[in-house]
Amino acid sequence: MNAFSPKTPVVFKPNTANPRQLRDAFAKFATGVTVVTCAGETGPLCVTANSFSSLSLDPPLVMWAPSKGSRRFPLFRDAERFAVHVLSADQSELCWGCSQDAHALSDFDYIENEAGVPLIPGCLARFECRHVACHEAGDHVIIVGEVDQIEMSDGDALAFFAGKFGQFAQQ
Repeated sequence: MNAFSPKTPVVFKPNTANPRQLRDAFAKFATGVTVVTCAGETGPLCVTANSFSSLSLDPPLVMWAPSKGSRRFPLFRDAERFAVHVLSADQSELCWGCSQDAHALSDFDYIENEAGVPLIPGCLARFECRHVACHEAGDHVIIVGEVDQIEMSDGDALAFFAGKFGQFAQQ
């Protein structure tokens, strides 16, 4: 079989009896990786998210979608201010830490902005946001933020595809 030969596709209807198949299909979409941060009563909070997207240029809006099943969900849903960090290829350790522990930032360097939101250095882009809306979306909620401040730099991107990390290199 050469590189241009079609492969036999797997065809199925999504169902709750087999959510793994649907997750595997969603994982065919390669994404960048972000860490979302906010201030918490017990210190800085973080969560890894690949559901991030730009939404509008005017006004400048972004969105991300945390799972309602996460213990961190109410903390991020109710945060008035948050920051979305687009991770660079060398930040996979930070990504894993924030995916496993809401307080993982205590193991990494960060600063806080004037609103007390933790800001992670070394990211490709950072969007400091004010929460403007939440929209119910199945087992997730879409959180919309208006961007107040941006920082960006050059570098290679941390990517996620089919359950694995990789990188997308600049040319």
